[in-house]
Amino acid sequence: MSVDYHEAPDVLDERTKNIARALTSLKEEIEAVNWYNQRVAASNDESLKAILAHNRDEEIEHACMALEWLRRNMPEFDTQLRTYLFKDAPVTEIEGDQGGEPGSPSAKSGTGLSIGSMKNK
Repeated sequence: MSVDYHEAPDVLDERTKNIARALTSLKEEIEAVNWYNQRVAASNDESLKAILAHNRDEEIEHACMALEWLRRNMPEFDTQLRTYLFKDAPVTEIEGDQGGEPGSPSAKSGTGLSIGSMKNK
């Protein structure tokens, strides 16, 4: 595996290098999911399709494992995954919600932003 650093590796700490490794691995696993998924769709041999689908699903497992490592090691991944994953509301209705669950007033409005009343009190 070759990690693509955008900064000189000698100025990066080990934590940053490990995050780069995990992100690179995640990209590679997602790319493999795409390749296998296309091969499944294109094949007309059912036994080959089954093998390719199995391989695709293994790559999904690997991607999820890398994502979980990132969630545990980069707090913003944890925050964003908790915000967006396993919700029933449309994703764009969750965006901008300041910690409320789908169905809360900010999630229903779709923005979560408010400037308050413009009326004089």
